Amino acid sequence: MKKILFVAAICTATLGFSQKTQVQRATVAFMNVENLWDTVPSADYIDGTKDVNDPLFHRSIPVDSIKHLEITEEYKGPWSDELLKGKKVVRYQAQSDEFTANSKKNWTPEKYNDKLGKLAKLISELGRQYTNDNPVIVGLLEVENRQVIEDLIKQPALARSNYGIIHYNSYDARGIDVAMIYQKGRFKPTEQYKSEIKIFNDQGNRSYTRDVVVIKGMLDGEHVGIFLNHWPSRSGGEARSLPRRIAAANVLKAEMDKARTADPNIKLIAMGDFNDDPVSPSLRKHLGAVGEPSELSEKSPYYNLMTKLYKAGVASLAYRDAPNLFDQIIVSKNLYSSERLSPGYSVFKAEIYAPAYLVNSHGQWKGYPLRSWDGDNYTGGYSDHFPAVSVLQKEYKP
Repeated sequence: MKKILFVAAICTATLGFSQKTQVQRATVAFMNVENLWDTVPSADYIDGTKDVNDPLFHRSIPVDSIKHLEITEEYKGPWSDELLKGKKVVRYQAQSDEFTANSKKNWTPEKYNDKLGKLAKLISELGRQYTNDNPVIVGLLEVENRQVIEDLIKQPALARSNYGIIHYNSYDARGIDVAMIYQKGRFKPTEQYKSEIKIFNDQGNRSYTRDVVVIKGMLDGEHVGIFLNHWPSRSGGEARSLPRRIAAANVLKAEMDKARTADPNIKLIAMGDFNDDPVSPSLRKHLGAVGEPSELSEKSPYYNLMTKLYKAGVASLAYRDAPNLFDQIIVSKNLYSSERLSPGYSVFKAEIYAPAYLVNSHGQWKGYPLRSWDGDNYTGGYSDHFPAVSVLQKEYKP
């Protein structure tokens, strides 16, 4: 696949001529796609006779197809891959009938295709002004299953980029997952798995949430690790729910630290909807993500690219009428460079992407993201979150 290069003229006065340096850039971004559901009632089928890394171990299936599958028991125990090994069971989704033509949402194929087209257009724009290309890596939050991602990357705005998919079904009560798409010509996965977050309600019972998805691979020849996150919500209040996000922060930190121990040179990017702001204890204290490059050290090796934006008043959503910057990208210190251009990838740009068409222009929600849903009514909007974008840059040497 043709690489996108940028040419910068660097004047060398002592030699009396202009020397041109080729620059390579890659956009790494993510967005919460706000309930990207297809129109078919679904359930999860877990075939514990498969390897846990096999996509057939835990997959989404149409409810109508259950009668054709082998089921060894009506499982009522805790849901985890380890406990389900050797079993063949069905897990019904809490929202399996909500996104259908016969539901209150009247979710029709026409509306589904409209949302797919709008999301594809938006994703194709992320970082484009800096790269003149579709993003190389995109994290996706609030997807129902692998099928909706396959439908998304087939849209004309994305199809030419030859995207691959990494996706795991979660045991989240609503059935929502996180996933990643990547340009196969530029990113080569070498390892992938999900890391479970165990949280409990006030009665001591397990509450199921999204896993941290860990993906390692080669981005234009450089070893990188991507960590996808959709942390527990603030349901019940920020303070009361904080321990759930601290639990998620501890899982993420353990995975990032483990990756750096295995390869001190690996470049790490953690991104997602953290349901906390950059200055919240979960991110600042427990993950240890600093807000200034000057704070980076061996003991504090993670830099939150969104802290400066947050302090400048930038928001990615409004939660309970208050602006928040929950959508963040955090990088390891070897992705920060004070030099304008370096031989390896470093962060060139970070932003919350919020062009005018993504912003509600009138009414009660003026200034908020132009979301897809107002209760059960499809608005024709995009998402209740603005996307978060980072652009990496390095000197290109053929």
